[in-house]
Amino acid sequence: MTQTDIRQAGAERYEDAVERYLAAWNSAGQDADGAVEAVAAAFTEDATYTDPLADTVGHDQLAAVIAGVHAQFPGFVFRRLGTPDGHHDLVRFGWELVAPDGTAPVAGSDVATLAADGRIRAVSGFLDRVPAM
Repeated sequence: MTQTDIRQAGAERYEDAVERYLAAWNSAGQDADGAVEAVAAAFTEDATYTDPLADTVGHDQLAAVIAGVHAQFPGFVFRRLGTPDGHHDLVRFGWELVAPDGTAPVAGSDVATLAADGRIRAVSGFLDRVPAM
């Protein structure tokens, strides 16, 4: 396997992890089983998620945070910004929370640690843009 092949395989791994991450964050509009499946597909059972507003461990706590965000921002969806950047088991990426009218009042960047199976073991999240309260 060439160095280029290794980089492409790594880039695909990071892209896949971020797509599953966003699918989990956008799963609140699904039925309860769909949301549970999306979280399980993206995160290990003992995954941690920490940002300025949350500090969670495991699927149940993370699903509750996701539901809370969607209760506060009904009809909004998470969208990736740019291309994920990664090395080893780390991936960093930007995202924004998009309103039904297309505006994006909230944006952030996250750094995730991946498990061997490609699911996320840990997330450190940062809020880069938040609306005035």
